[in-house]
Amino acid sequence: MFLANRVNNLFDEMFKESFLEAPAWFNQSQMMKTDVQEKDGNYLIDMELPGFTKEDLHAELRDGYLTITANRNESKEEKDKDGNYIRRERFTGSSRRSFYVGDQVKEEDIKASFKDGILRLSVPKSYTGIEDKRGYIAIE
Repeated sequence: MFLANRVNNLFDEMFKESFLEAPAWFNQSQMMKTDVQEKDGNYLIDMELPGFTKEDLHAELRDGYLTITANRNESKEEKDKDGNYIRRERFTGSSRRSFYVGDQVKEEDIKASFKDGILRLSVPKSYTGIEDKRGYIAIE
């Protein structure tokens, strides 16, 4: 009887809402928190992306909009000593944010770096150049 109750409790725990939720790092309200400041004729954009790597990020300039996309694939496997699965989980998530930076900003004008979970972008505030085309920004 005691063992049966423990097994039932284990299964009850597994199917609680909190057990099936997405990982904490993927909470949409917490994703891509952004600070924008104006300094020396540029907009400085700092975007918090904890848990992501530079390879997970993509920055694109198109029609005057700077779009940052963060994609993450995660896989966890736990096995017992005989190689049998105890738990096996997979998660894929994506988040995106866009900013209008102007029709005349080119991808070469935008500087981007990623360090310690912070994506930092520097975008010129005003620019008198040629009309932009679709282009990607290198993240250093």
